[in-house]
Amino acid sequence: MITKHLSVIVYIIGIFVCSAQENNFIRGKILDKETKEPVVFATVRILGMAKGVVTNMDGSFRLPMDFRENGKSIEISSMGYFKKKFELQKLSPKSVNIIYLEAGVLNLSEAIVSAKRKREPSARQIVRRAIENIPVNYPNHNFSTLGYYRDYQLDSIGYTNLNEAILEIFDRGFNEIDTATTKVLIYYYIQNGGFRRDTVSDNPYNYRKRDKVIDNAFIPGYDGNELSILRVHDPIRNFRINSFDFINNIEEGDLVKNHSFERLTDTYLDGDHLYTIKMKRKYPGYSALGKLYIGKSNFAIYKLDYALYDDSKANSDSILRKQGIKGKTLLKVSIEYKIGDSEKMYPNYISLNNTFQLKIAPKFKVDETIVSARDNAFILTFNNKLESDNSVEDLSKYQFWYKNKKIHLRKVRRMDEYTIWAYPELNSKQLNDMYNRLLVMDRKRQDIGSVFWYRISDIRDSDGNLLNSWTTNDYIQFREYFVQEIKPSIGQQKDSLFMKKDRPLFEDQPINKPDNFKDYWMNTPLPKLSN
Repeated sequence: MITKHLSVIVYIIGIFVCSAQENNFIRGKILDKETKEPVVFATVRILGMAKGVVTNMDGSFRLPMDFRENGKSIEISSMGYFKKKFELQKLSPKSVNIIYLEAGVLNLSEAIVSAKRKREPSARQIVRRAIENIPVNYPNHNFSTLGYYRDYQLDSIGYTNLNEAILEIFDRGFNEIDTATTKVLIYYYIQNGGFRRDTVSDNPYNYRKRDKVIDNAFIPGYDGNELSILRVHDPIRNFRINSFDFINNIEEGDLVKNHSFERLTDTYLDGDHLYTIKMKRKYPGYSALGKLYIGKSNFAIYKLDYALYDDSKANSDSILRKQGIKGKTLLKVSIEYKIGDSEKMYPNYISLNNTFQLKIAPKFKVDETIVSARDNAFILTFNNKLESDNSVEDLSKYQFWYKNKKIHLRKVRRMDEYTIWAYPELNSKQLNDMYNRLLVMDRKRQDIGSVFWYRISDIRDSDGNLLNSWTTNDYIQFREYFVQEIKPSIGQQKDSLFMKKDRPLFEDQPINKPDNFKDYWMNTPLPKLSN
């Protein structure tokens, strides 16, 4: 009783602390004005400051209350939408503020005039030129991004195992190999106790026991931790090395060779006119679909969305099925860059998610097995109530063996809601000999299952769970990094202060809070995924 009482107290205190922390933030949610759907990964910038956040998958964001009290305004932008500005003073400090973005329409007359002047390039030509221009459009000098990292999992209930951090990533430029030269300072990290924790799904992948696996796929560690895995899935930053299947090495032309391309309706971001290029790849058992958003004036890649599907398994997502995608999602990557100083493209965010399967132990099983010489019976006790009908007494459902010989049964009888007695066709001496042999083996801690075992089929408990039936639960693993500030130059740092890449991000890492740490914050998602 004491332990339970203490747990309740700790839980209540935890909720109080989380609520107190939320009072320090103003909350918003951005929706499409027409469809009322969340605008995912929209950029929310503080006007007059080089800081901001990117919206979560439910369109939500949060900003420190100080910005509201200091009279700051925000500018919201997203691919294909008109920009919107808001004075934070006009937003409620106590509730989630709903903000609608209106889908933008391109000036078609301008596009028609341009088309008359010269012939528009094909989709493949646009992609080729964008790849050729990567060394020109992206920084080849030292810079750093300071932002919000998180990883978490989604199951049928919602978020679980949410881990968050504020990081500064020191990049020596696109001429350098990211995994070899990039360094990271961790300013703060937390395993968020305000969200559900699932210690089983949080275990490492195990392909030997196969109790946690990515079905038909594998994500290597790349000699690093969670952040390393995330960054290597940015094929733009890693254009000179292999990134992931089908995209592979962009500089070597793998992207172009491995896909077909189709030009869609142009769009824009922050006033920049962009080509929209659809790409796809079909492979036996698999398919891949993606979109590239490429600047019309500079041929820079502003955004890449990419997904890989397993066509051997049906996709239960109704939205994807309406889009003609029938296969089960294996991997999704979304990356966005924005123009910074000297017209170079700097990271805005990267989001990686993959599905994995977790093997769940049977809910219905045998708790205890007794060989009773006195009662001339095998007594089986189950952990749950047996189904109510008489099918549990069907002899054909039970098979017993002793010393590799099958034991025939006379009858099976339900004794109560949890127990059955199985009566073998053995005389008293035979059963006594068996009992004594098993007793000796038990005392010597020998494996009784090597001489005595049984199999039971098609028995269910009162909830309909099949005996000894293992099941699998589907989860989605997310790793994401959202930039809050770009620093065009890097100061000197001690190597001992940097993150240890060979150690998990949330395990015994050096923490280095700067003096202005309060200027950065975690864009923790809303607990419930709903509009």
